[in-house]
Amino acid sequence: MRSEAERLQDIQEAITRIERYAQRGRTAFESDELVQVWIIHHLQIIGESASKISVSFHQAHPEIPWAQIIAMLNILIHDYFGNEVWAVIEKDLPDLKQKIGGLK
Repeated sequence: MRSEAERLQDIQEAITRIERYAQRGRTAFESDELVQVWIIHHLQIIGESASKISVSFHQAHPEIPWAQIIAMLNILIHDYFGNEVWAVIEKDLPDLKQKIGGLK
């Protein structure tokens, strides 16, 4: 079983991988299916990793929106909305990256 530190590392790596392609901009995201799949896959990794971290760890770090991160899985799996995904990339990932980085 993976440790919480490994799960946090998974989140950090997924964010870095998303940033690599998100820097191409929203137009590239909307027009390139491979970029969409890449980003969505790594957002799923973030959600899945967050869901595997213990509730006690979540409670110890309320500055991270764990429930919203995990809920994003449902949006990605059931109701893919490009606008919501891009909003996460622009607004939420930079803050999450900083907060997760501070936990190590």
